[in-house]
Amino acid sequence: MGTATLDDRTGADPAARPRRRRGGRTAGLLAVAALTGAAAVAVSATGVLGGGAGEGRAAAPAPPATARVTRETLHDTHEADGELGHGPAATVVSRRPGTITWLPESGARITRGRPLYRADDDPVVLMYGSTPAYRDLRIGSEGRDVEALERNLEELGYDGFTVDGEYTYATAAAVREWQEDRGLAETGVVELGRVVFADGPVRVESLETETGRPTAPGQAVLTRTGTAKVVTVRLDPGDQRMAKEGTKVSVTLPDGKRAGGRVTGVSTVVEPGDGQGAEPRTRLEVLVSLGRKAASGLDRAAVDVAFTASRREDVLTVPVAALVALREGGFGVEVVEGSKTRYAAVETGLFAGGRVEVSGGGITEGTIVGMPR
Repeated sequence: MGTATLDDRTGADPAARPRRRRGGRTAGLLAVAALTGAAAVAVSATGVLGGGAGEGRAAAPAPPATARVTRETLHDTHEADGELGHGPAATVVSRRPGTITWLPESGARITRGRPLYRADDDPVVLMYGSTPAYRDLRIGSEGRDVEALERNLEELGYDGFTVDGEYTYATAAAVREWQEDRGLAETGVVELGRVVFADGPVRVESLETETGRPTAPGQAVLTRTGTAKVVTVRLDPGDQRMAKEGTKVSVTLPDGKRAGGRVTGVSTVVEPGDGQGAEPRTRLEVLVSLGRKAASGLDRAAVDVAFTASRREDVLTVPVAALVALREGGFGVEVVEGSKTRYAAVETGLFAGGRVEVSGGGITEGTIVGMPR
């Protein structure tokens, strides 16, 4: 998949081609990349657009093909391949030396206060927070990591302290109680490597070591993901307008059913070359969250994701190929009226699905316009 209804670089219909108007009249190429991404033939106002600004009569033969101005709703959409899973994986590394004495199973779901693994039979505990653990926490420590620890202790049922980011004697007393409940030495100090902070519950993606093996600071123990179903999509940088946080998307599942989703994260990644001449390239990695019941029973699957960047309701449209670049600037269409034609200037709006929104004097629903063969 990965095909868009419009030219991915320009927003124009790839089928649109430069149009050459009647022999003997002046024609030139204009660069209109911002609108159609192709060169269109410029129609001179002299001899062709007689009289009023932007329009005139011509007695030359009728165009080779025609189309009608229609009224419809345009959607600037793009479809891309996605991978249903649990989102990007993060690696949990040991921060202390020891021997691995227990590991969870792959696919296990671990929540606040539960051990991620055990080293020397002491648990390394999951807690919720956005600040990574990076130091020992003790009386006198201050900061967001202290506040996260205190909030977790409170959620686990410990009290007698204030959640304020200051590690006080009261905080240390709660820590000693927590340590006693987990069979740890009651020091009142949370040493580096005793807790791992994550945004929420985690799912064990894979194990990077085995029970009985030694571990050391910096050694990978396991990889983890979130527990919610997430669709990962890779887009070209030029499609960034499609992927803004909070944007709603439609996800087609393997059984053909559609589920609503929402963009929850956009980041830039570099895909390495394949070693056979293909250069590394920059892509946008888009994360799409699904509802709780969506994709139930599916762990991993290939899906289709439809993005909609913009929508224009009840507008007049013509095929993109009907546009003519006017020498005096802007765009026009060749209006067919019986055996005669005239050029009418138009204002363009949204390009989508091979059509373009237009407006201008004398342009109404049902108007016949010229087209290339």
